[in-house]
Amino acid sequence: MSAPAIDEPVESRYQRSWVLIGFIALVCLPGIVLRLAGIHPDPVPGAIVFGFAILAAAFLLSWAAETAEMDISQGLALAIIAIIAVLPEYAVDAVLAWKAGADPAEAEKGLAIANMTGGNRLLIGVGWPIVFLLFFYRTKLKELVVNRQRSLELVFLAVATLYVIFIPLRSHVTIIDTIILVSLFIMYMYFTSKVETEHVELVGPAKAMGQLRDAPRRSLVIAMLVFAAVTIFCSAEPFAESLVHIGEDFGVSEFLLIQWLAPLASESPEVLVACLLAWRGRAAAGMGVLISSKVNQWTLLIGTLPIAFLLSSGDFGFTHGLPLDTRQREEIFLTAAQSAFAIAVFMNLRMGKLEAIGLFVLFATQLFITNEGVRAIYAVLYTVLCVVLLFISRKEIPHTVRDAIAVMRGRDLDPWPRDPGPG
Repeated sequence: MSAPAIDEPVESRYQRSWVLIGFIALVCLPGIVLRLAGIHPDPVPGAIVFGFAILAAAFLLSWAAETAEMDISQGLALAIIAIIAVLPEYAVDAVLAWKAGADPAEAEKGLAIANMTGGNRLLIGVGWPIVFLLFFYRTKLKELVVNRQRSLELVFLAVATLYVIFIPLRSHVTIIDTIILVSLFIMYMYFTSKVETEHVELVGPAKAMGQLRDAPRRSLVIAMLVFAAVTIFCSAEPFAESLVHIGEDFGVSEFLLIQWLAPLASESPEVLVACLLAWRGRAAAGMGVLISSKVNQWTLLIGTLPIAFLLSSGDFGFTHGLPLDTRQREEIFLTAAQSAFAIAVFMNLRMGKLEAIGLFVLFATQLFITNEGVRAIYAVLYTVLCVVLLFISRKEIPHTVRDAIAVMRGRDLDPWPRDPGPG
């Protein structure tokens, strides 16, 4: 008579998990329906409806990602989630680049570069510290350690940053940049797919999904990924537009709205996914989502901007492309300097409390500064801090590079990094 009493709570938990999955899917629907029907709510209710749809899609993505790790490597699962979550950023930037190609006046505004650089800096300046904060709150540990397989993302991110940091020396982002950066992204995805599948302990809705047989489970994971992608794609742009209209009511400039408020909407899915993973005790995986998002934004996103611009303008010369004025070159250089500092933070596969605070403070204090000299000082400060951190962790750099090469060759790695020891 005791067996049913033991099994009943477990069965009840599974039922609640399926009810929760269904409820979250329903929260996504208004965003899809309103967008497909062409209905444009007022800014405040629109921000609420589309914002909740994005939040619900982030829950579905996190559950699907965890369940997918039963069949593919964690790195590939996180990379796929990162691509889906960053779809709104691609959509918004593609539209802005297209408008710039069709209208020289739009090109002079530099909104595509503003949105791209704002999204990249938000991801590191806000996303990374938030994940660390949740990790610290849940564990009280002062150092977040990521899997050695993250070395692959860090090396590709370093190569992309080294390339992008020289783009401000030119006056255009061209199709040559597209070829190089998109090739880097394809290589990154290829090597990520070679990583061996790891055992993962599922909880909550992901555990309920994991109890299904292989074929139904895989079909459900794919369906949830597609549904979440459609929700995010349908909801992010109207959510961003609602925020922009609210900002306009307060007299905020168009450049700042496109640079900060629009990316706040388009970057929210991957940040939410990372936060959900961190809250459930998987902060290292959450940080993996953000690092992977940074790789694909710093390669594929920048690389696709010239394509949209050239298709719109009709000028397909190799030396032509999205024009860069002085302010846009400053934005790219500042963003690249921040990226270099972030890479240096994780070059030893660890991020401490002071480093997380530094990432946030440096981002927050220069958020609304438009003075060229002051922004140049921030870029130099990021660069100096990068050099200092690289010097401190100089003994770990060769190990990180070797780990990345080992991952590329498909070798198994002990997941946790070595204790760096004193100094």
